[in-house]
Amino acid sequence: VTSDLSPSASLLPKNSPAPLAVRYSPEDSYCLVYIIFFLMGIGSLLPWNFFITAKHYWHFKLSNNSDHSSGEEQSSDLSVSATKYSCSMFVMYVCPNANIRVCLRCSRLSANLRILSSLFVILLVFVLTTVLVKVDVSDCRMGFFASTLASVAVVSGASNIFSGSMFGISGHFPMRISQALISGQAMGGTLSAVASIVDLAAANNVTDSALAYFLTADIFILLCIISYLLLPKLAYSRSVVAKDLCEGGDAASAVPPLQPILQKTWVLGLSVFYVFFISIMVFPAVSSGIQSVHKDSGNPWTTTYFVPLTSFFLYNAADLCGRLATAWLQVPGPTSRVLPALVLCRSVIVPLLVFCNYQPREHLQTVLFADDVYPVVFNCLLGLSNGYLGTLPMIYGPKVVPRELAEATGVVMSFFLTLGLAAGSAFSNLKTL
Repeated sequence: VTSDLSPSASLLPKNSPAPLAVRYSPEDSYCLVYIIFFLMGIGSLLPWNFFITAKHYWHFKLSNNSDHSSGEEQSSDLSVSATKYSCSMFVMYVCPNANIRVCLRCSRLSANLRILSSLFVILLVFVLTTVLVKVDVSDCRMGFFASTLASVAVVSGASNIFSGSMFGISGHFPMRISQALISGQAMGGTLSAVASIVDLAAANNVTDSALAYFLTADIFILLCIISYLLLPKLAYSRSVVAKDLCEGGDAASAVPPLQPILQKTWVLGLSVFYVFFISIMVFPAVSSGIQSVHKDSGNPWTTTYFVPLTSFFLYNAADLCGRLATAWLQVPGPTSRVLPALVLCRSVIVPLLVFCNYQPREHLQTVLFADDVYPVVFNCLLGLSNGYLGTLPMIYGPKVVPRELAEATGVVMSFFLTLGLAAGSAFSNLKTL
């Protein structure tokens, strides 16, 4: 008799004729497969996190930095910042529109080819970005700006293929492997925030800080490639998805039908969409603009480190805690109405952050939460709820469909996630405070 308490127990009704994507296989010795999927999760969002966290570097590179003491430079910085976010919104909007078509097209390719090619593309772009750190672009800022946006677009497309493929593969494994992949994504954000803070503290100038920062990303992406190459050599992974991981897999497999997948997962998919829509609407567009009410004190903790700590680090650390919590606590369940209700309740976080000390303000002059503790609490709440409520639907999705649709469902769920990122990014640029 099979115990219903098995960690990979089916979430389908007991009378369902379609089995869950569960296979009896060798044990995951030393949790190596779990660790590799965790690293893959870090690598899937690490490029995006490194791009958005290097705010000081982009301001320096794209501003009139010949006179750092002038008020004109400060104004230029703010103007460039607004332009950067607007164009980033456009990039994040265009790429996911084609994502579902790309995923369906790429499903005819082996997972090996999809994942390795996307990782090498990301590595190439980041190596070029690292090289440009020490290049003087003062005479061609617009060209550098355009090339940076092109880099973001390429990385976004490659990351979409990479993360979608990894989510598809994880659908064959027990839920703890899917949870490892999703938790790794949050760790990627946390690592980028920590790297930014350390580089700010240790480097003598902005370019030295950025050089160390992007070199860190280069090394980690290379580590992801090596780790993925080790994955098919493990007995546990070979027994589960050997056909997907081995070179020369069934590249001509038929595209799975979307209708039966969406019938089972549309509520979960919309939940994922709305979780990330709300999060990206205010992070980092609003949260990174919240300044300390004691900024004029000259204390580096309220000037240099306030935004990296309260906006980027605390959000990502809380997000990581929320995702890790799903390894032990998985409530509400996949069919519960409480899950989408909790997702909708997150909407209240938007006005809470808006009425913190966001600067500059053009129309809404009232600051209701005029204390530094408020953005700390609100960012932690935003990150914790994003991690927990965003992870549950992602790990539930591939487990509520028949086994043969598990991989395709993982790709579809990642599309909802990406669409939420795109919509949130677009709406973040409509703010006028």
